Amino acid sequence: MGLAASIRANLRAVFAPGAAGTPARGAWAPIVREPYTGAWQANAEAVAPDVALLNPTVFRCVSLISTDIGKLPLNLVAVDANGIWHPAQSNAFSPVLRRPNAYQTIGQFKESWMLSRLLHGNTYVLKDRDDRGVVVGLHVLDPGRVKVLVAPDGAVYYELQTNDLAGLASMTSPAVVPARELIHDRWNCAYHPLVGLSPLYACGGAAAQGIAMQGASTSFFSGGGQPSGMLIPATDIDQKTIDRLSATWHNLGPGRTAILGSAMKYEPVSTTAADAQWAEQAAWTATTIAGAFGVPISMVDSSQQPPYANSEASALQYHSQCLQTHLTAIETSLDAGLELPFPYGTEFDLDDLIWMDTATKTKAAHEAIAAGALSPNEARRKYFGLGPVPGGDSPFLQSQYYSLEALAMRDLAAPAQDANTPAAPPADTVTP
Repeated sequence: MGLAASIRANLRAVFAPGAAGTPARGAWAPIVREPYTGAWQANAEAVAPDVALLNPTVFRCVSLISTDIGKLPLNLVAVDANGIWHPAQSNAFSPVLRRPNAYQTIGQFKESWMLSRLLHGNTYVLKDRDDRGVVVGLHVLDPGRVKVLVAPDGAVYYELQTNDLAGLASMTSPAVVPARELIHDRWNCAYHPLVGLSPLYACGGAAAQGIAMQGASTSFFSGGGQPSGMLIPATDIDQKTIDRLSATWHNLGPGRTAILGSAMKYEPVSTTAADAQWAEQAAWTATTIAGAFGVPISMVDSSQQPPYANSEASALQYHSQCLQTHLTAIETSLDAGLELPFPYGTEFDLDDLIWMDTATKTKAAHEAIAAGALSPNEARRKYFGLGPVPGGDSPFLQSQYYSLEALAMRDLAAPAQDANTPAAPPADTVTP
């Protein structure tokens, strides 16, 4: 028996591959997952990620988050003696952050990471090591081809199916690797600490409703934008006449005028878009989906702008309620997965997320320099991308400013004076 087979024989599967929240046989009792209440009894399955992406709001939320994180620079940083993180370079760790593998740029790699996290709730990243044991390659795996395994002693392993891009060539049996060879980033671990849940778990019903509404609307307008109906004769007619009138009616097609005898009357039987509150239902599904992903609705629907007109405030809200948890999770996962020693770490540069207009940048730079928070050269680099100038490396402050310590020392050095004693008159000045 080979090593992989012997390991598998002593392991138990926690969950089936790609089915977050659906345990394998012998694990938990089955968890009912349904896109809406009563869907299980109606044999309606949960919305698959590839189907959910047909909904424009789902696609927009997933694309927005993944591309925004993909565009943010990811830096190797080191902490100094003051506890401040600064960009750093390392021959061992910097290369993999610049180019994680041979077929993706770092931006594409981060997008793949986030797409898996958003759509499946789990991201599995396989490591490549060199002869030193240093991680030199990272590969985001298909979550549907990874199974989490737990040994009786609590050790975690992963069963991997064939993946040619990741170097897992065609195998007669799945490969089993220990947890140290894989980065497993997950979120919303509501049912098990090793299995995350996608926001689609909560908004799948709204996504399915939106897709159904799109299909019904497409069908409606393909038929000329008129509701379905029936022809009601004034008197009883035979079946032959019914068949003839029906064929004539359907052969006309949309936009044609029918001339029928027998004093027939057309009566619509389907609900119009206005009666069905189509616009209100579409807005509700969009708001529900955006809320599940944490995206401000104004970034999905431009007609629903926030009460403030400051784009920076909107971007800060987007960062705090949506992106921050993903950014922190990726940084933490990479720190542990790359086995970075002290003082190294990874950090996203948020400056590319919030773009200020020229007036706002100039005001921010001026106030930072006037307050002594930044030196002129630091403000030039941060807000304008400009190089240093002579004499601009030190922060400036006005000369009349005194520290609290200096003011306290001056008060202690001053002689005590009774408040009831009048001040002595100035001495006479003798002019020679």
